[in-house]
Amino acid sequence: MRDLTIVSQEEERSRRFGHYWKYRLNDVFADVAPYYDRANQVASLGLWNWFLARHMALVQTRPGQRALDLCAGTNAVGIALLKREPTLHVSALDRSVAMQTVGRQRAEAQGLHIDSTIGDVHVLPFPDNHFDIVTLQWASRHLRIEEVMAEALRVLKPGGHFHHCDMLRPASPLVARMYFGYLRFTLNTTAWLFRSGEHALGCRQYFIDALNMFYSAEEFSALLEKQGFEKVIHHSLLAGMVAVHRARKPIS
Repeated sequence: MRDLTIVSQEEERSRRFGHYWKYRLNDVFADVAPYYDRANQVASLGLWNWFLARHMALVQTRPGQRALDLCAGTNAVGIALLKREPTLHVSALDRSVAMQTVGRQRAEAQGLHIDSTIGDVHVLPFPDNHFDIVTLQWASRHLRIEEVMAEALRVLKPGGHFHHCDMLRPASPLVARMYFGYLRFTLNTTAWLFRSGEHALGCRQYFIDALNMFYSAEEFSALLEKQGFEKVIHHSLLAGMVAVHRARKPIS
């Protein structure tokens, strides 16, 4: 698998996991929505908020900007953006009604408003050159990511930035083996602690397999450049197990 080109790797990802993406993940996230944030705090050994802080550290905001959070889930990114700059116009898009229901409740509990759209991130229902900021966190492994990058580029204004944070495949095979071993353990542990439903239980091996066929931090940067972004930077966290990226849409 490691000698696949980026294009053929995307094709192979779609071939292997397209059934999960289309038919199974919506039920998984409906299962986990009520405890999603708590389970991730446990699984990350308390680092969940630190990952968000590292992601947000690369985001620069100005009053009145438009921001779009893709695969917004429980609105962690949108809430963090509004806490930093309350005048932002934040939109959230996710396919999961259950996750966005939790996200809306979280935002409203803190007196924040986020415009929510239920839809497909591969075909964004927004005009060209509309947003100053587009973010994507903890979801790219479950997407046809080239298509999503292309859509993010389309809806960004020239000079706008795309920000990404996710679990990635560590470049070191040794680190990867340890990482996947830990993930197997923690997926089983959180499933037991939070009494996961059958849909979440049935996708535990998929989560490992999808990550194993995903990209390293450096490969993800190359993919962003291939899609037409510029000034791509990334910071690897925990020996490449997680990374944050920032990329700019060219001004001309």
